[in-house]
Amino acid sequence: MAWLAGAGIFFLGLMASIALHELGHLSFAKLFGVRTTQFMVGFGPTLWSRNKGETEYGLKWIPLGGYIRMIGMLPPRKDDPDGYIRRSSTGRFQTLVDSAREGALEEVRPGDEDRVFYGKKWWQKLLIMFGGPAMNLLLAVFFFAILLMGIGTLAPQPVVSSVAKCTVAVTAKIQDCPANYVPTPAARVGLQARDRIVSYDGTAIGSYTQLQKLIRASGGRTVAMIVDRQGKRIAFQVPVTTNQMQDLKDPNKVVNTGFLGITPLEGWQTQGPGAVAGMMTDLTGRTLSGLANMPTKMVGVWNAAFSGQKRDPNGPIGVVGVSRIGGEILASKNPLKEKVASFIFLLGSINLAVGLFNLVPLLPLDGGHIAGALWEAVKRGFARLTHRPDPGYVDVAKALPLTYAMAAVFMVMGALLIYADVFNPIHLSG
Repeated sequence: MAWLAGAGIFFLGLMASIALHELGHLSFAKLFGVRTTQFMVGFGPTLWSRNKGETEYGLKWIPLGGYIRMIGMLPPRKDDPDGYIRRSSTGRFQTLVDSAREGALEEVRPGDEDRVFYGKKWWQKLLIMFGGPAMNLLLAVFFFAILLMGIGTLAPQPVVSSVAKCTVAVTAKIQDCPANYVPTPAARVGLQARDRIVSYDGTAIGSYTQLQKLIRASGGRTVAMIVDRQGKRIAFQVPVTTNQMQDLKDPNKVVNTGFLGITPLEGWQTQGPGAVAGMMTDLTGRTLSGLANMPTKMVGVWNAAFSGQKRDPNGPIGVVGVSRIGGEILASKNPLKEKVASFIFLLGSINLAVGLFNLVPLLPLDGGHIAGALWEAVKRGFARLTHRPDPGYVDVAKALPLTYAMAAVFMVMGALLIYADVFNPIHLSG
């Protein structure tokens, strides 16, 4: 029951993100006077709708995306008579393009000449199409800000969780201390669980990361340390030894470094705006790398779907898959705060991925229309510089054959992800 509730809650969060994505498009479309006839979340038959002004707002049965319908998305050819598409070829692709132009032209009513999408300035078209991905990117920032600045993340604190009894190199595979063991510096001076390190070697301690670096740099020296033990300050002179430990930058490397012999207590730690920017930067780099390797990743999904291989936990995942993970989060035995943090991180990551994916400069993605608007800006700017006639709008209808091909690819990818998410899903544990 908890799993089902979690999957449902996360699914609603995804639908809300889709609706806000389309709202980003709709807001700029209405701002610039483009007549928008539909605002829909989902595809297929209409489940519910209501007309407000000139726009129909509604939900559709297949919750795998959404769209807004703007008139004049496809322009007529520049040499065609107003309101008429002149057939110029009997070729298969050209006939397809002409039919699509005719369908787009049927939506344009008398008086709509200044309300068609293709007739807007290039920067207005760019903002209309960028509004959707921008909304997802803003949602990602919003969710990560709540996570890092509001809830915080589990991180080691400069508080002792436990004190190691004996000094053992990280390469030694032993469970208990030998008979002739060497006590750790922490055990030798009497550090205890719940001791909070206030200062180390004369430096005030604000984080475990800071403390860890200071300990590792002080091997072979006796260091002054002050701890807070149940509100009482206690001073120690600690003879710090050296030991073989994992390198902080490369866990596969073992180095000889300063050693105290404590395990830190983990706790929730809030961070500032810089941490949000850092998370956005890091995850953006990873997401872009994943998008660049998408063809290879999808081959892996295919192999896993039909051969029973384990899914790559860092590979592509669909709406069904992330909803299942949402269910696993809520059904887990983790504390409530940790569940909420995981939910928010997942929503932020999905919105970041959706925003960046939609910026890929291929039709029918938003990035394809953005690329068309930028190309129009370049052409018109060059014409002004060279004192040539204004070339007018970019005819995106010429790219329709490629658009249909890409749409077919995306549909196949979506269907494959749904199949894999149902029969060989990615689980929370990886």
